[in-house]
Amino acid sequence: MATNWNGTLPEAAQEYLKDRRLDEVECIISDLPGIARGKAVPAKKFMRQDSFHLPDSIFYQTITGGWGEAAGDEGFIEKDMILRPDMSTATAAPWTGDWTLQVIHDAFDRNGEPVPFSPRNVLKRVVKLYRDKGWEPVVAPEMEFFLVARNIDPAQEIRPMMGRSGRPAAARQAYSMTAVDEFGPVIDDIYDFAEAQGFEIDGITQEGGAGQLEINLLHGDPVKLADEVFYFKRLIREAALRHDCYATFMAKPIADEPGSAMHIHHSILDNETGQNIFSGPQGGETDAFFHFIAGLQNHMPSALAVMAPYVNSYRRYVKDHAAPINLEWARDNRTTGIRIPLSSPDARRVENRLAGMDCNPYLCIAASLACGYLGLLEEKRPDKQFKGDAYDGVEDIPRVLGEALDLFEEATALHEVLGADFARVYSIVKRAEYDEFLQVISPWEREHLLLNV
Repeated sequence: MATNWNGTLPEAAQEYLKDRRLDEVECIISDLPGIARGKAVPAKKFMRQDSFHLPDSIFYQTITGGWGEAAGDEGFIEKDMILRPDMSTATAAPWTGDWTLQVIHDAFDRNGEPVPFSPRNVLKRVVKLYRDKGWEPVVAPEMEFFLVARNIDPAQEIRPMMGRSGRPAAARQAYSMTAVDEFGPVIDDIYDFAEAQGFEIDGITQEGGAGQLEINLLHGDPVKLADEVFYFKRLIREAALRHDCYATFMAKPIADEPGSAMHIHHSILDNETGQNIFSGPQGGETDAFFHFIAGLQNHMPSALAVMAPYVNSYRRYVKDHAAPINLEWARDNRTTGIRIPLSSPDARRVENRLAGMDCNPYLCIAASLACGYLGLLEEKRPDKQFKGDAYDGVEDIPRVLGEALDLFEEATALHEVLGADFARVYSIVKRAEYDEFLQVISPWEREHLLLNV
């Protein structure tokens, strides 16, 4: 790596290191669940290297630390991947005790080809398909999460964190500024960490759950935004730990509270004109706008195993609990799975409200864009706009992970967009996780079945 690499760092990273000596670089990559894998190396060593190696088996590992039999014909030999840094992602790790940068890497095989089941490569593949058609996809994610009391015993229920007032965080206080103030010290650290990392937060609000917050990010390039969500999950966890609580991105951590979503807003620009293809010259809604919605309606059931990747994810889809139960679409209606927010024609966008915050941001954004892309190619019309409360409509999404995986495995059109090898590996790993879960006997079963059946 060139000795003057420090001059090519993003502005925020340069500012973080101003008049300081860089001690360490964390070379990281997202695995299938979205956990940061990699190596921490001394800064001097990082300056001398242009890549490092990790075994491809990191993409075959389940969330519990088990393994899916996804290695392919060569067998489980754990061959090395070549990981190359994307220096545009270099950012501070401001919670560490020394001066540390994080750098996201891309994975290549020994022939220099992108590893097809690396999540960042999956998203890059989908974005390229758009660009090959002359389109520029734009997304804006919203991140919901809970701040909860420390929980070191999995047998104990998760409880809201203790607020600044000394009382547990209260539920049903959506958009309350007083409720936000309860978490003031944690939020201050989130802002400070985000500023040090060069991330711009569009806003923080109290959501409807006890200790539940939402952070909105500005719209932009899908890969850049997925990088930020990947970074933000770690940033928020570190801020919480400083204040004797946990940040959790589980889709449904507390039984009687709403779940946590990662809503994704989509728009598409024409690469030649820079115009939003969802709006016509006079500001009206275009055929492309309706085709995109139809793509979400027709393909999201098959993609849900990516957007809702765990058994817990499906506990979020509960009627009247701030999560959609179907694929209806409507304008300015938060009960539908597909919402068209109020906006000017230039900012016209489509919001996917199905995705859970427990998703891998690269894979979730890739899957959502893939559904819309297929809609643009197929040029079908969506169902009629829903009027009223969509919770009164018919439930038409998978309710358990096994059903969602069945649909995903049959979705050949979706596989062609995301990549057939990714689809193969993802399905095998998720089946392994599901099989592990099915071996666990729950307290509900012991309570109600032990003596009654």
